[in-house]
Parts: sequence; structure tokens; C-alpha cells
Amino acid sequence: MKKIIQRLQAPTPRFFRKIRNYGLVLTTISAVITTAVIPLPAILITMAGYSALAGGIASAVSQAAIEKEEQP
Repeated sequence: MKKIIQRLQAPTPRFFRKIRNYGLVLTTISAVITTAVIPLPAILITMAGYSALAGGIASAVSQAAIEKEEQP
């Protein structure tokens, strides 16, 4: 468990920081569409749900990327 926490706190490469940020933006936009007060078509709500899932996964995976793993 300690290695996982250290890995998540390690510096993230620039490319993966961009992916993480795009994933967070995608998740935010999807959340706004899903919780909209006005009635929206069902297909749009479904697509927003899938986009939120994809954005969350992209953000989580890219956060776990590190510059260089030390050899034990």
C-alpha cells in the first residue's frame, strides 16, 4: 500500500498531466450535462455518462504514471 501512495505522489510526466487535465474537463462537462435542469434527450444523457466514465479512468491512469521507477 505504501508503494501505491508513493507512486501517486511522485512527479507525473508532462504528457500524462495533459491527459489527466483533459480527463478532468471531460468528466466535469459530463457531470454538468447529466445534472442539467432542462430536459435533454436520453441519448445525450447516456453519452454523458460514458464520457464521465472515460474521463475518470483517463485521469486515474495518467495520475499513476511516473517519470522513472527506481530499481529496488
